[in-house]
Amino acid sequence: MWNFVSLTSAKILKKLITQKTIDAVFETARVEEVIGDFVQLKRAGSNLKGLSPFVNEKSPSFMVSPVKQIWKDFSSGKGGNVVTFLMEHEHFSYPEAIRYLAKKYNIEIEETEQTSEENALANEKESMYLVSEFASKYFQNVLLNTEEGKAIGLTYFKERGFTNETIKKFNLGYSPDVWDAFTSEALGKGYKLEFLDKTGLTIVKEEKQFDRFKGRVMFPIQSMSGRVLGFGGRILTNDKKAAKYLNSPESEIYHKSKILYGIYHAKQAIAKQNNCYLVEGYTDVIQFHQAGIENVVASSGTALTPDQINLVKRLTPNMTVLFDGDAAGLRASIRGIDLILEAGMNVRVCAFPDGEDPDSFAKKTPYEELVAYLENNAKDFIQFKASLLMDEAKNDPIKKADLIRDMVVSISKISDRIKREVYIQECSRIMDISEDVLFNTLAQLDKKDLKDANKKFVQEQKENAFSVIKNEAPTSRLLTAEEIANLLEQKIIEILILYGNKEIEFEETYLRLNEDGEEENFTEKRTLKIFEKVYMNLQEDEIEFSNPIFKNLVNQILNVYLQKGSFEKNEFSNHLDETTEPIVIDILMNEDKYSLDGWLEKKQVFVKAKDDEQVLKNLINETLISYREFLIQNLTKCLVEDFTDKKIETSIEELMQTINDYNALKVAVSNSIGRIRTDFFK
Repeated sequence: MWNFVSLTSAKILKKLITQKTIDAVFETARVEEVIGDFVQLKRAGSNLKGLSPFVNEKSPSFMVSPVKQIWKDFSSGKGGNVVTFLMEHEHFSYPEAIRYLAKKYNIEIEETEQTSEENALANEKESMYLVSEFASKYFQNVLLNTEEGKAIGLTYFKERGFTNETIKKFNLGYSPDVWDAFTSEALGKGYKLEFLDKTGLTIVKEEKQFDRFKGRVMFPIQSMSGRVLGFGGRILTNDKKAAKYLNSPESEIYHKSKILYGIYHAKQAIAKQNNCYLVEGYTDVIQFHQAGIENVVASSGTALTPDQINLVKRLTPNMTVLFDGDAAGLRASIRGIDLILEAGMNVRVCAFPDGEDPDSFAKKTPYEELVAYLENNAKDFIQFKASLLMDEAKNDPIKKADLIRDMVVSISKISDRIKREVYIQECSRIMDISEDVLFNTLAQLDKKDLKDANKKFVQEQKENAFSVIKNEAPTSRLLTAEEIANLLEQKIIEILILYGNKEIEFEETYLRLNEDGEEENFTEKRTLKIFEKVYMNLQEDEIEFSNPIFKNLVNQILNVYLQKGSFEKNEFSNHLDETTEPIVIDILMNEDKYSLDGWLEKKQVFVKAKDDEQVLKNLINETLISYREFLIQNLTKCLVEDFTDKKIETSIEELMQTINDYNALKVAVSNSIGRIRTDFFK
């Protein structure tokens, strides 16, 4: 199956970096040299072998072929070329990986000509990055090489217990206590006031400009790939009118809700340890690193956001939230746990002794003791909530009822049904209340959430959810995008219910570079159960169904398959709610009666499934490919409509290039199973 991300990124890249530069990178970069920077490799015949950088293992299963310039990790199943390794391991985008390699091998990057609008946007963001990089180096130089910096900033960091190595690792700095010291220096070096203003480093007034971070120690905030996005500055005086901590304002390159402090330095350790420690402040992160624990990030004192959680989720499904010993702060902080649960992550919680925070505790605790404390005191969130709040609620029935309800609300955020049941059992034991009461409360919450999510949809679509694919006379009108999406999503659900247990040999088509550096297709045969094929395709492109009813149903079906390895359709139908039960019953009752209307037959979207394995394979491939084609074509349609309605600001040249990229991707998807493209809209 084609990889959307790689194809799309490659297309976008060609607008920015010339093919000549890309070719030079692939010709020059050596996969064994690049991977050798991250993995210890040893000779194994004509190949090199090492421990997987993606999973913990004792026996090396990570192979690198210098001859073929490819790598394969047999533990995780990942593999590819030098660029895909950086995308997997360093979580670079395609352009970032090319730029990284160009810098490593001293290859000059040539860029293609762009429209004036493209140049303006690219130049603006790049200028902001350059200004931020300059500022980071300037602040560190002031800290380490000036009398004021050493006397004030460096002294502060030394008092916090930070070594010179740690200070340099995190590029810590100091902004002089002079109104325009940084601004004057930057302007003198040729940086434009416009970009000093847009990054927030300089505050520009009508008649003057001055430094935002005057007289503060500086904490650069880096992206996952290491670029400086903004800064946090701490004041060292007792000025009650000034904020203790000050952050860069929102800009084109800095969005506080979408970044976590320390993610650049922590990403490899998070992936390797398969866990992320979440703390509150900059110094918590730095002190943990210095103590030897590097899989730690900070929310920078703000409420945790879904974007920040997803940043960690790219690296691990496990998060341990570390709290200060202050009880009032604990109660305020645990509110973010529900968001983590809602993202499908596993959450543990660890509190430090009264009067301690992660910074102070890590500073005075030897590495082995710190690791042992975290392992022994990290609790499941149910145990933590109960131990935290039960003391004050145990003699008050109303407070206890509110606490129990609050815990059930948290459990309701968990999508995995097995985990839900385990947590309900644990909650029942701790709170001394029957499981039946808790399950009933949970069912009421689920019903209300689903009802709210579906309310608008049900009002707009009052017909039966499967009426579109019943054997009715063809309609003369074109189907709407919503109807097409419903039809395709319904067909995927039908396949899972009726055929998900069957095992078939599939041919997977991939894109790779051959030994000459040219793109080519290669096919690999894999025997899979049909539900595995569907699940992997949906996960590969991070697809979520648009219809909330179908989204809820397909998640339930896949959970059963993933947990049990099989699916008993009749048994499953006995445990559904009033929204999804009619859909499943309709499928089971009409198992042999489904047919596709004339519009779809004409467009060659589906073939009627029979017992024949090849026909069934065709049905599955056609359904999944058609769904991906529809998503691409619908993106194009929406893009044109937004451009026509002036909802987006872009040039006609850029619009046409994007449409061409989407069309090329649609052709590639269709070609992967060797048939003519489907046109969903006329």
